[in-house]
Amino acid sequence: RVLTNTGTPTVEGFHRSSATLPERRNNEFTMAIIKAGKVVIVLAGRHAGKKGVVVKTFDDGTSDKKFSHCLVAGLASNPRKVTKAMDKKKVEKRSKALKPFVKYINVRHLFPTRYVVDMDLKKAVDEADLVDAEKKVDVKKQLKTIFYDRYMNQKEVTSEKKAQGSSYFYKKLQF
Repeated sequence: RVLTNTGTPTVEGFHRSSATLPERRNNEFTMAIIKAGKVVIVLAGRHAGKKGVVVKTFDDGTSDKKFSHCLVAGLASNPRKVTKAMDKKKVEKRSKALKPFVKYINVRHLFPTRYVVDMDLKKAVDEADLVDAEKKVDVKKQLKTIFYDRYMNQKEVTSEKKAQGSSYFYKKLQF
């Protein structure tokens, strides 16, 4: 180590400009993890900190979005807390408090979890309907019914792994 006239230590024969920096995170590796049905947490934007389910992935991007991104459907507001002491009417009212969102999100702004959900969202979310504002409202209404039905019938999920993913998806993220 040699001290330069600026007082910063440097190593002889090493120049910062000639050093090769490691490449950024590889998108191919990330896209291998993020598949349709995977529960993800949104890290940036309006829905940061919210959970969503990947509907479709775009590995190489599209003509208007030249980066790898995903179509994500998620919960902008989670169902409210329910206890055993509440009657059926109150439970139903609190369960309907969920509000869905559907959005294209950059892969770098998504945090994949280990959970998978077996909701069939591809039929409800059509890419052509997301362009028009009125059709997007209809898509959100369909999503709300799908999310509500799954929330009310969580015990009927066959696979234990998918049941865990479903229960995790509806819990509020604590941070």
